[in-house]
Amino acid sequence: MDRAAEPVVEVKGLRFSYGDDRLVLDDIDLEARRGEIVTIMGPSGCGKTTLLRVLVGLELPDGGSVRVLGQEVGDLDEDTADRFRRRVGMCFQFGALLNSLTVGDNLALPLREDARLPEDLVSVIVRSRLAQVGLHGIEAKLPNELSGGMKKRAGLARALVLDPEMLFFDEPTSGLDPVTAAGLDRTILEVRRRTATTMVVVTHDLPSAFTISDRIVVLIDGRIRAIGAPKEIEACDDPAVVEFVRRRAVAAASEGGEAIIARQFD
Repeated sequence: MDRAAEPVVEVKGLRFSYGDDRLVLDDIDLEARRGEIVTIMGPSGCGKTTLLRVLVGLELPDGGSVRVLGQEVGDLDEDTADRFRRRVGMCFQFGALLNSLTVGDNLALPLREDARLPEDLVSVIVRSRLAQVGLHGIEAKLPNELSGGMKKRAGLARALVLDPEMLFFDEPTSGLDPVTAAGLDRTILEVRRRTATTMVVVTHDLPSAFTISDRIVVLIDGRIRAIGAPKEIEACDDPAVVEFVRRRAVAAASEGGEAIIARQFD
């Protein structure tokens, strides 16, 4: 198989429920290929964050198969789960930085778990990753001294310190103004260009999804209603998908994204 077409995420027949009577994900099939950015989007409560939690092993599926980087996520024991987590990076919605530590120390935490790394090398890696996301020279700052956009970038830098094979994002542009969100989108694309890292992104941000994605998954009421390149999603005639995309376009325009939306739907 061509390495570029190799699936690094393979989900087949996934079912997940909270309790006996609350089915959240139903018969989910999807793939993410090596080096690809796949975005999962849908209305609030559709199950997209739950799907992300299953992919990173924070929730166990009720049925089906979930393979990430060749590992069946539901079958990981303690040792293999620890090795698996070092192969993936997670970018949380609010950055999830420890407020009592400087930005540099936040990034250094996972590196310092490896006692073989000398401190000067840890410092070099921290500075490099911060520079990679446009945050050169902020190692000594505390998280509460950063803007919202800077916190998101610092969270991305921390996810990159172990050179992960995959990155997972939970609402990366949530809470950002359109200009700052667009800058973060460019950073995500630049990281992918430089590292060829596979990325799975959960978002409700329509302009972001259509900017960064190789493929978009539209999840509605716990089921996949469409998968395709951005232009294929634009052309989709499924009424539920059309309604969601149009509603999000209107919402984005009202929040200041008129120019972005106009370019996408012109």
